[in-house]
Amino acid sequence: MMQMRSDGPILTRSEGAILEVTLSRGKANAIDLATSRVMGEVFRDFRDDDALRVCILRAEGEKFFCPGWDLKAAADGDAVDGDYGIGGFGGLQELPHLNKPVIAAVNGICCGGGLELALSCDLILASDTASFALPEIRSGTVADAASIKLPKRIPYHVAMDLLLTGRWFDAEEAQRWGLIKEICPQTALLAKAWDLARLLESGPPLVYAAIKEVVREAEDMRFQDALNRITKRQFATVDKLYSSEDQLEGAKAFAEKRDPVWKGR
Repeated sequence: MMQMRSDGPILTRSEGAILEVTLSRGKANAIDLATSRVMGEVFRDFRDDDALRVCILRAEGEKFFCPGWDLKAAADGDAVDGDYGIGGFGGLQELPHLNKPVIAAVNGICCGGGLELALSCDLILASDTASFALPEIRSGTVADAASIKLPKRIPYHVAMDLLLTGRWFDAEEAQRWGLIKEICPQTALLAKAWDLARLLESGPPLVYAAIKEVVREAEDMRFQDALNRITKRQFATVDKLYSSEDQLEGAKAFAEKRDPVWKGR
């Protein structure tokens, strides 16, 4: 059964264990402080709802995914260092303990904070009309989150080229550098995102949670230190997984040559 809800510029609908979040704010989908705070609440609720396992983030319209920070709102008084809400800019960038997969479905222009928002997702699908840039350099400011994330995701010199020049690049180049999983025809993008979400919905949520926590926490750790924390069950999600019904179910299903039934406990 499909459930739909509207929180001003944010539309949500859910089916089964999948939540679709749509940014719908004017013709460009730029994000101001109020919108960011709403997004943080939506993603927090997704994180905390055991009935939901996967999220799709998309935007209304064909021309813009998101250009990032709303400069018109800034001119009217929104402070660039203001209160973005619980999840930081766009609700995802700094949301703690989000241990569920999030898929970005990028259609059209995705630049500045919009690209940083997409980078906060775990998987990115893009339409063949998508275009990307980090143009903050041209307006005399820094792409803060991208300056931290991008050199860790793609080759250093490529990241620096994009950060220092602010140049535009298309979906094919984004895929070449490993930023996106797949390029889809514009008309098929949302369906592809839902196909991927349904695949993840059928998977083991406790394993997803462990993967996300380990990847996040191990980013700045030595390999052996991180591995020791896993084997000693010092990650909360790993400890929960190793004591779970799902861990036993996975082994039983393999031995019995059947598909496992994941309960998330």
